[in-house]
This record gives sequence, structure tokens and C-alpha cells, in this order.
Amino acid sequence: MSDNKVMLRWVIRGALAVLLIAVLAVAIHRGIVTRIAAAANVREETIDIATPSVSVVTPKRGSPQSEIVLPGNVQAFTASPIYTRTSGYLKKWHVDIGGHVKTGDLLAEIDSPEVDRQLEQAQADLKTSQSTLKLAEITLNRDKTLMQDAISKQDLDNAQGAYETAKANVESQSANVRHLEQLVAFESVYAPFDGVITARNTDIGALVNAGNGGTSQQLFALAATQTLRVYVSVPQVYARAALPGTVARLSVAEYPGRFFPGKIVRNAEAIDPALRTLLTEVDVDNASGALLPGAFAQVHLTLAQKAPSLIVPVNALLFRAEGLQAGVVRDDGRVQLVQIVMGKDYGTEVEVVSGLNESDRVIVNPPDSLATGTKVRVAK
Repeated sequence: MSDNKVMLRWVIRGALAVLLIAVLAVAIHRGIVTRIAAAANVREETIDIATPSVSVVTPKRGSPQSEIVLPGNVQAFTASPIYTRTSGYLKKWHVDIGGHVKTGDLLAEIDSPEVDRQLEQAQADLKTSQSTLKLAEITLNRDKTLMQDAISKQDLDNAQGAYETAKANVESQSANVRHLEQLVAFESVYAPFDGVITARNTDIGALVNAGNGGTSQQLFALAATQTLRVYVSVPQVYARAALPGTVARLSVAEYPGRFFPGKIVRNAEAIDPALRTLLTEVDVDNASGALLPGAFAQVHLTLAQKAPSLIVPVNALLFRAEGLQAGVVRDDGRVQLVQIVMGKDYGTEVEVVSGLNESDRVIVNPPDSLATGTKVRVAK
């Protein structure tokens, strides 16, 4: 009986030892697992903290039409300096600055006595030549009649030559008279087209020169203002939309809130390599005379977009040495820097005409250190 009790004690002690060892093993295992899990959590948190958090937006679709405002130079449809074609003294002027004239209106008269005397002399020389021609013709006709009976063939040939010479002299003198008559006609200066006198650079008694003996002098400046030409430089990005027939509006500082309708009539069909712009002409009706040539104006052009534009916040742009860029978060959570072309600047937002898609996640307020391939975390 005592042996059985001893055996039972040893069994109980063995079971307790095994149980204690099992409990210790479980505790040790749990501790190791907990430490491993904690280390993994720490590693994940460290990686998560090291991954920058960014805010993103998706671009908005822009309007299919875009109005751009460009500076323009207003010019007369036709502008011409008025010179004289004969030299002399200004006898009288009939129109001053601001005067409206029609085609053929007399602007000024020039006194040119030298030309008048030359015309008189040429007319007298012409009469002399005509008399000589008449005498040569009579002589020739008489010699033709007497050739067989009284004169030789040589005499007839001489008479024929004298007639031809006299005829040539008459033609020469006639041309000289017509030339001088034209110079005398130039003593009256006429308006070549309808318009307004914008400058008068001479006065009564002033010596004017046609340029054949000195520097020619501009008498008047004449401008046609019924229709005005406005020249604008359209940026290259809008060049393909600046087509003839496109509607335009003109505004000037002296008429706040008022717009003058016009339209594009032509463009240079070539980009200026220095400015990267397209020279474009807008014609504006000015029958009222409200607009003045030489003025500065703002030209509002409504241009159809060849491709849809997108709108993004201005703080999504990156200005780098490589050009204008934006950071886009791809599906794998990494950043790709893309080159973009900016259109119109709306202040807090800008128009992007190429480089982005509507589904792109564009980073707002990107850090300066942002680079392609950077792993980022998108903030909720």
C-alpha cells in the first residue's frame, strides 16, 4: 500500500512537471510570436511613415470654346503719305488735319513757274517742228511729181529723208509737251481715296521738292478709317483655331464696357520664330468713327478647341528646368512626372491642353523633391 502511494506521488509529480513545462513552452511561444508581430508592425509603421502622403485631384473638362484676350494694334485700312510730283512753292492748301475728303478732292496747289515756262517753250518748239514737217511733206510730194522729168533719184531720197526727220521731230516734241503738261497737272494735289487727313507737314510759301533735285517732302498723310485693321499675335497653341471668319470683339480704354464687333479675315500662315505667335488680322467696322487708328485695343477671340482641354489647380504645377510638369499617381502608387502644355491662366486654375487625361490623379502642392518612381500614399 505504501509502495502504491509512493508510485502515485511520483506520477503526480511527473504530470505536474510536464504540465509546467507545457505552460512554460506556451508562454515562451506566445512571447516570441508577440515580439515578431510587434517587430513587423513597427517595420510597417516605419515604412508607412517614410512614405509621403499626397493629396490628389482629377482634372475637369474645359469648355469646347475658349475666349482669349490679346493686345492689338489698330491701324487704318489704307494709309498713305501724300507727296508732290512737281517742284515749286506751295500756293495754297485746302484741307487741314481731321478733314474728311473724297477721292479726287483738291488738297493743295503748287506754284511752279519754271515748269510753266518749260511747257510754253515746248509748245513753241512743237509748232516749229510741225511747220518744218509740213514744208518737208510739200517738198516730197513735189519731187515725186517731177522725178521723171526734172530731178534725180538722189534728190527724191533727200526729200524723203527730210520728211521722215521732220516727222520724228514732231513726235518727240509732242511727247515732251505731254510730259510737261502732266507736270503742270501735278501742280494740283488730289486725294487718291476717301479718308481723313491725319497730318499736314507744309504751309503756304513752303518750298516743296518732287525728289528729282533733293529730298522729297511729305505734304499730307491720308488714312481710310471706315474699316480698321487690328493686328494681334495669337500664341502658337491657338494658331490652328484662329481661322478666317472667326468672330472677334474689340474693347478700348476710352469706352469701358463697350465692345466693337469684328472678325478674323486673314493670318500670316506662318509662326514667328522669335515670338512663337501667329500674326492675325481682325477687321472692324468703324462707320461711326468711334475708333481711332493707332490706338491700343484688347481683342477678344472666341476660338473653338481642336482637342478638349482640362482644368487643374495652379498649385498642381511643377516648374522645372525640363519645363512645366505635373505629378500623376499611377495605379501602383508610384509617381510619374509628365510634361504638360498650359493654355489659358484663370488665376487659381489653369488650362492644360496636352499631357493629362481626365482619369489622372494629379498631385496638389507637390514637394520640390518629388521625382518619377517615388512611392506615395494618397490621403483620404
